[in-house]
Amino acid sequence: MLRTTLAGLRAHRLRLLLTSLAITLGVGFIAGTFVLTDTIEAGFAQKVTADAGKVGVAVLTEGPDGRLPAALLEEVRALPGVTDAQGVVRGPAPLIGKDGKTAGNAPTTALSIASGPLNRVVIVSGTGPGSDDQAAVLDENTAKAQGLKTGDTITVLDPQGRKRTFRLVGLLDPGVDQELAYTGVVGFTPAMAQRMTGEKGFREIDVAGADPARLRTAVAAVADGSGREVVTGEQLAERLARQAGVETKALTVGLLMFGLVSMLVAALVIYNTFTILVAQRTREMALLRCIGATRGQVFGSVLLESAVIGVLSSVLGLLTGYGLGAATLAVLGALDAPLPTGASVRLAPGTIVIGLAVGLLVTVGSAVLPARTSTRVAPVAALRTQVEEQVFRTGLIRVLAAGLFLLTGLGLAGVGALALEPGQQVSLVVVMAGGAVTFLGVMILGPVLVRPLSAVIGAVPARLFGVPGRLAVDNSGRNPKRAATTTVALTVGVTLMTLISVLTASTRVTLTAKLDDQFPIDYMVATQERDSTIPRSVGEELRRRPELASVVQVRFAEAKVSGSKGGASRLEVGTYRGPMAPPVTAGTMRGLGDGQVAVADDVAGRLGVRVGDSLSVATGRARAVRLAVVAVLNASESTLPELTVAEGAFDRYFGAVPDSRLMIDARDGVAPERSRAVVDAATAAYPTVKVSSSTEVRGEFDETLDMLLMIVTGLLGLAILISLLGIANTLSLSVHERTRESALLRALGLTRPQLRRTLWVEALVLGLIGALVGVVLGAVFGWAAVRAMIDGAVYAVPYGQVALFVALSGVAGVLAAVLPARRAARASIVGALASG
Repeated sequence: MLRTTLAGLRAHRLRLLLTSLAITLGVGFIAGTFVLTDTIEAGFAQKVTADAGKVGVAVLTEGPDGRLPAALLEEVRALPGVTDAQGVVRGPAPLIGKDGKTAGNAPTTALSIASGPLNRVVIVSGTGPGSDDQAAVLDENTAKAQGLKTGDTITVLDPQGRKRTFRLVGLLDPGVDQELAYTGVVGFTPAMAQRMTGEKGFREIDVAGADPARLRTAVAAVADGSGREVVTGEQLAERLARQAGVETKALTVGLLMFGLVSMLVAALVIYNTFTILVAQRTREMALLRCIGATRGQVFGSVLLESAVIGVLSSVLGLLTGYGLGAATLAVLGALDAPLPTGASVRLAPGTIVIGLAVGLLVTVGSAVLPARTSTRVAPVAALRTQVEEQVFRTGLIRVLAAGLFLLTGLGLAGVGALALEPGQQVSLVVVMAGGAVTFLGVMILGPVLVRPLSAVIGAVPARLFGVPGRLAVDNSGRNPKRAATTTVALTVGVTLMTLISVLTASTRVTLTAKLDDQFPIDYMVATQERDSTIPRSVGEELRRRPELASVVQVRFAEAKVSGSKGGASRLEVGTYRGPMAPPVTAGTMRGLGDGQVAVADDVAGRLGVRVGDSLSVATGRARAVRLAVVAVLNASESTLPELTVAEGAFDRYFGAVPDSRLMIDARDGVAPERSRAVVDAATAAYPTVKVSSSTEVRGEFDETLDMLLMIVTGLLGLAILISLLGIANTLSLSVHERTRESALLRALGLTRPQLRRTLWVEALVLGLIGALVGVVLGAVFGWAAVRAMIDGAVYAVPYGQVALFVALSGVAGVLAAVLPARRAARASIVGALASG
């Protein structure tokens, strides 16, 4: 049996090529994911270890607000065995861009760069600042974004907001620190870093010495205390590597989800392929039984065949994955993504084991049911000259099981979308569970749906293409079980693509509507840190401009607030000036006066207050005051601080606090360019004050969603490709199965082009069936998902994208049928009639 199985594989190499390709692509995607993330992790670890290896011992603070005093640094330097000790200064120091405004969405982080052996900063171009207080370095990404190069002069704001200029002497690599990669880095000498940040202490103290273990004991003796930790350089390296690995693990999980979808589709393709192969080899199996093969040997031969295919395809998949990982790294490097340099692409032993195991298990597992079917072939079947076509019958058990799954799945989706609180993780999980159960129901009911769907979808092609069209429609519904299994692979991909498109479109419409409600304005003026530092004169000047219809000034200060539940919290207490209608859920803001306060609903819950209650606010000038709660605001839609009081009362409590943001509407009929120029002119003297328009905010939001949609669509495209291979595989095997039938049609007058057209239309109908079922499922569960994710979601279907998915599925199905149709048309009529 072993020799017979291997001989069969050698004799029918082309027959299983597409099956092998499907599993190769699935394993390749999973292996490529591991190759990509393993390489990035190895590069990060290598980089972190090399940098932290310069440190013998490090004194760390717990939490972002912790600081180590300068006196501690001097004590550490005086310890025996310490050859060098440096304090790390780190804090915000906004860089001024070429437009005169602060660069980026957050203040640039200033970092002290030590000279000597404890320098852990990698300079990629130029030099470090050394001991020159007038020299500075920038991270390469910020320099590129701002169009700066070594030798230029840069401007940075000090803690008092004064401009200071420095010579740019070098560019640095921010390394694996995610915060530095986001904010950008400007590096100074340690002394200048303290002056530019206003920091009174250090975030970290790095110590060099000969014996790390003894050094740690000595440093711990003077540095141990509340909020401090002393670690060796090796421990520091491990910690930084773990922190860097958090991002890559999230990337791994996300990519593996798409890889598992691809493997699911590949499993469906393999199952369908082996089902057809077993049906086609009925005489061969029966003949083996006639000459003495047992049921177990026949079963084993099919599993052995699948195992050989699984191993070979998995090996090819690992090689493909290695290539995909290397190519992805090359593309990311070309796009200047913040990746570690110098790391070689690695195929870890774990990746090899996982790739081989997944490919083998999926292939063999998919072949189990067809192999079991092969053992039921009666030896007498070997005597038949024509293979009997299986007739599908709709059983009561199938209908009841499908109905149970559909009702359960749709019920779960309804509960997650309508009954549970939106925005909670559990609601989305319930919707996803409902989708999975519903899909199982559709798979069970698939053979029942194929015939009516093929009749409806094939009505137009049957009329357009005449006899070939009618033959194709009949063929697509002749074997409903096979057709359903073929189309379900495509349904998976189209369902997910439609769901993502609906989610993206609905999110865009919903958040745009919320943006219109929350920011019914043309311009927002604020600083990077959204603090109260905008001079009131800016708002007053803008209020006098005839080009503007309204200006709302919002300001706040932090205060200690206590409610009926006891305890105190530091919250934002603020006020506003200008026309505004805050979203009130209880009470009223009308006539807000002294001794009264409006509270955001989430804060009201924490403090245990409602309309009619009172709370205590410890202010700067009036000390503690009791305020009566007269309104509760919807925090998700409000642009006001957590607690809002009357303008006059706020000034008495906290003094003349500057504004934190201005919300501006242009007058009707004024050109956007003119109104924007007015706002820009009023804020030009204040580099930290930035102007953004509602159009820009929506544009950035739309750009992010479009990029997300493009990435997800590209990843799901692999599942679509595998499912199309399944259609091609099914048609190819179907052509082989219907050799005599095709020859008889040719003998009766069907031309070669007509035969090709018949198979093309059949593939078109199968592709459209899978696509339309996927569109319906994607649209339904897209609605449920967006309702579960966003409170007050607006449902939107991108009809153009959905129509494109359907059209592309039909076209791709036709393309998948080109080679099988060509093979069928070229077959000899006499030879085909004589076969079987």
